[in-house]
Amino acid sequence: MNSPTNQVYPVIWHNNAVSLIDQTRLPGEYTFVEISRSEDMAQAIKTMIVRGAPAIGVAAAYGMYMGAREIDTDNRDRFLKHLEQVAQMLRATRPTAVNLFWAISRMMKTAYETLGTVADIQNSLFHTAQSINAEDLQTCQAIGANGLKVLPTKPDKLCLLTHCNAGALATAGYGTALGVVRSAWSAGRLARVYADETRPRLQGAKLTTWECVQEGIPVTLITDSMAAHCMKQDFIDAVVVGADRIAANGDTANKIGTYSLALVARAHNIPFFVAAPLSTVDFSLADGSQIPIEQRHPAEIYQVGETILTPGEVEFYNPAFDVTPAALITAIITETGAFSPEELQNHREKQIV
Repeated sequence: MNSPTNQVYPVIWHNNAVSLIDQTRLPGEYTFVEISRSEDMAQAIKTMIVRGAPAIGVAAAYGMYMGAREIDTDNRDRFLKHLEQVAQMLRATRPTAVNLFWAISRMMKTAYETLGTVADIQNSLFHTAQSINAEDLQTCQAIGANGLKVLPTKPDKLCLLTHCNAGALATAGYGTALGVVRSAWSAGRLARVYADETRPRLQGAKLTTWECVQEGIPVTLITDSMAAHCMKQDFIDAVVVGADRIAANGDTANKIGTYSLALVARAHNIPFFVAAPLSTVDFSLADGSQIPIEQRHPAEIYQVGETILTPGEVEFYNPAFDVTPAALITAIITETGAFSPEELQNHREKQIV
């Protein structure tokens, strides 16, 4: 089933609850899950009903507000103590995506800095969650515009390769890496998107292709192992990916397979761009070796649907992310501009806290 509109918003506040596009059911079913409790939001993040670093941050912000309105006390200190417990529950859902922690910290900062009654704090938290939602959409549109400025120029239209899903589904709307794709398409500079299938959860096959189809953007799906061949055949002009956490030196954690993609892009002299909001940069980490990498259930590898693919004696290793060294990244595209990883520290003061 297609979306009834080309505009895709995975996290929507409606009727005093959050409507989440159930991304585990795409592309077969375009359905929503209604969330009104903080515990249910934590479960939705954990089970990847909502996924993508910016979208997780937006969802967590609303989860914090839901948790705040569930606290039954008029005592400020008691309220804040319980709110810290809500924050910890949400933090425990996904370890790698820093936007989750950034959004929760911003919500806690709002709670502590708001004067007045518990009701005043709850009201401030709601408005902060809505601001995080609106800001992310504006940020993605700015990333798309800034990405357009640094894409290669050539007489013909461009063919871009992307990995995983860093589109509207992974953000408040529009997308980071796919935001750049959308901007190139709107500007008449894009011929085609090549989408890696992105094993093991197939976000490229299921989600990125779905988004492109909604907007009529020509998209070709390839397996992850075909990227080098496509580059050798001169099919690809640039690679654009998203990020779940960027260290202060520019090392970038993104969906598993991104590192190998960056290596083959360098081998073929193809520019490799990371598109992400400044909130994805974790300036507390000096380099990528300090980024925690989520380990996921081995069933993602050994099973497709109800079909078991491997003998029972096999052991499994299933990291959800890898880290691409900054030296392999041509530029990091943010809402404030595109710059080299070495220039990242110069933009620290622009990060909204």
